[in-house]
Amino acid sequence: MGWFKRQKSTEEQERSSKAIEGMWLKCNLCRAIIYAKEVERNLKVCPKCDYHFPLSVEERIELLVDHGSFEEWDVELVPEDPLSFVDTVSYSDRLYTAQQKTGKKEAIVVGRCTIEARALGVGIFDFRFMGGSMGSVVGEKICRAIDRSLEARMPFLLITTSGGARMQEGALSLMQMAKTASALARFHEAGLPFFVLLTDPTFGGVTASVAMLGDIILAEPKALIGFAGPRVIEQTIKQKLPEGFQRAEFLLDHGMIDRIVTRKNLKTEMHTLLQHVMA
Repeated sequence: MGWFKRQKSTEEQERSSKAIEGMWLKCNLCRAIIYAKEVERNLKVCPKCDYHFPLSVEERIELLVDHGSFEEWDVELVPEDPLSFVDTVSYSDRLYTAQQKTGKKEAIVVGRCTIEARALGVGIFDFRFMGGSMGSVVGEKICRAIDRSLEARMPFLLITTSGGARMQEGALSLMQMAKTASALARFHEAGLPFFVLLTDPTFGGVTASVAMLGDIILAEPKALIGFAGPRVIEQTIKQKLPEGFQRAEFLLDHGMIDRIVTRKNLKTEMHTLLQHVMA
């Protein structure tokens, strides 16, 4: 009986410890320990350094678009394993795990919405799904969303968070860079605006293609944006990179993006842009 009491006490302590740990977060940038509820109240923004924590697709939709206006497109599109690829586990198993973890079929959700009653198409990456990587279905969904927006004569907004191309699909994944760029060329020829919001992180083939082709490119504060990671670049060029290299602020200073927008101001910013471009 004494052992049972001691065991129960230990289990209670572990549960209490986990509960306490769940009350606090460590900032990905400044490493400060922050009260979790304070971060939630602040739209998942660090109150110490203004770093913007990742959001789920649902949180993005709730934050940005008019309530109840989002209509998802191409829900039925599901990735397959064209190369029967296997590394430590099979690609099919990786897809299944990501689908169970996120409740999504792929790393992007696309659809139609309104912002202050102005219609636009939108695509939102989900980093939790295999690092937001761009495979064949991600590229196809982006292209279809662009084409539907073109048909409806409305702007298109892409919100990125990605590690780049999905290498388990080999060249089929890399082809999506050219494919999405071609769809955007048709969109630009029609005179319709393409907006991009870069969030932390946006890298690889997504940066090298669709993410940097926006007519207006916005970014969240402190977002890490680039092609290869800073460590890889330093090892390649054998030089120390400048302070803040590949952060949104550095890119703005060097003319790579147009504007940095805080999360709380994003809906107002998008409404203003839509007013000007679709007047």
